[in-house]
Amino acid sequence: MSLANEIESLKTYSCGDRCVLSVYLNTNPADPDNLKGAWKIHLKSGLKRIREYLEASEDENEIKNFDLLTKKVTEEIQENQHELRKSVVIFASADDELWSVHYVQVQVKTSFHFENHPVVEPFEYMYKAYPEAGIIMPSLGEVRILDTAMGVVKSDMTYKFDPVQEVWQEEKKKNKADQSVIGQSRISVLESTLKLNINSFFKGMSMNVDQLKKKRGWREFHVAGEAEMANAFAESIRDVPASCIHKNLNNSKPQDVVHQVFEK
Repeated sequence: MSLANEIESLKTYSCGDRCVLSVYLNTNPADPDNLKGAWKIHLKSGLKRIREYLEASEDENEIKNFDLLTKKVTEEIQENQHELRKSVVIFASADDELWSVHYVQVQVKTSFHFENHPVVEPFEYMYKAYPEAGIIMPSLGEVRILDTAMGVVKSDMTYKFDPVQEVWQEEKKKNKADQSVIGQSRISVLESTLKLNINSFFKGMSMNVDQLKKKRGWREFHVAGEAEMANAFAESIRDVPASCIHKNLNNSKPQDVVHQVFEK
């Protein structure tokens, strides 16, 4: 299920009494407020405050449900603390019908909510800023593509141009020595092709981009590369990119690319 569909599903979920715990936890290690794993204290104190509020209401059923969810959420985060990114978002119901966990690369303000429905607004805001999106990096004979959502890189793909068959094909990962040999053997053919018409050179990637958009559920895509390459690629495909960045990021780490594109 895409994040967009999940958000819509969360909006329709409700129960009679308060039985849904929504957790937004900032776990960003670069945040000064999280020095020495302070997010653990924020998690504990935030849940404790809700527990104290429920005790005042003297609703034993709600207290029971909340204790159950507190245990489940705490165990989930503790068991996966080595996988933490910038934030954790969890929606959970006492009847186990709802259990939605997201470890995302988007910083969020820590907050906890125990209601009769999921508190979705912060999650929806995060999604609007970081939807399912492709980042396309064209260069000579190669197009690198990152499939991302919520700032997390789900896959890192490379398409190579075959000058003999004149088609673009996704290439399986090779070692650096193999890539070097292949690159040297193609360079002269590719350069002559580019000199003829750089826009036509990239047109063959249009179908691949369309297929990826449909398969991966991209809400948008971005193009990044040296000015000539980026502009030519953007002009050669059917849809207009959300942004076109004149910067060669092909050799950058995936998360650095995401930062350059979305947090520029």
